[in-house]
Amino acid sequence: RATPTLSGGRVYSSGATGMLNVLDASDGTVIWSRDAAADLDAQVPTWGFSGSPVVIGNVVVTALQGVLAAYDTATGTPLWNGPSGGDGYSSPHLVTIDGIEQVLLASLENILSVSPSEGRQLWLHEWKGGTRIVQPAQLAGSDLLVSRGNTSGIRRVAVARGSAGWSTEEVWTSNRLKPYFSDFVIHEGNAYGFDGNILASIELEAGERNWKGGRYGSGQLVLLADQDLLLVISEKGEL
Repeated sequence: RATPTLSGGRVYSSGATGMLNVLDASDGTVIWSRDAAADLDAQVPTWGFSGSPVVIGNVVVTALQGVLAAYDTATGTPLWNGPSGGDGYSSPHLVTIDGIEQVLLASLENILSVSPSEGRQLWLHEWKGGTRIVQPAQLAGSDLLVSRGNTSGIRRVAVARGSAGWSTEEVWTSNRLKPYFSDFVIHEGNAYGFDGNILASIELEAGERNWKGGRYGSGQLVLLADQDLLLVISEKGEL
């Protein structure tokens, strides 16, 4: 239910029941396997676990029911577990903010950032409710665009690091774009994605809508930035 990750000649795959498998990309041989759900004592949620693993150096991080779990890429040895943010179906997300590499996870109660090497919490932005499925997007600088899921809209969050540590601040929250099942994309000061089942665009300065139109169900889209095009596939398979 999640995209496998390719790194260093290996395939890292996190399954719907919580198994993390690492295969040799050339022949499919299992290098190691961990029952991450058992490691975290996590119960399989309604639609199964669905987070794609992310590899950072010698650490692979996966997400189960709003909790991050990290393993050594060579041996599968558990390294750290992140704090629980409640249920969610999104994936660990690697970003660099103010020169600091960090892993984000959007879940039921918050957007969490941790250090990939040790799992130490860097910051937390509380935004409760919704069903978190889509990934956050980093804007120019340190701002992030995050979705709450369902019909709850989207929020621009400013992340800053000062002498007292990390802080976050809501810049704006808009219901003019409500990504739920499919990821959105950022292009030239605008966000494009599905407002429910209808394609829409908002500008990033204040979250106001540019346009809305095109009923594609729970489709998917890809940005072809050099051509200023959105390639959209509908839920029925139409391109």
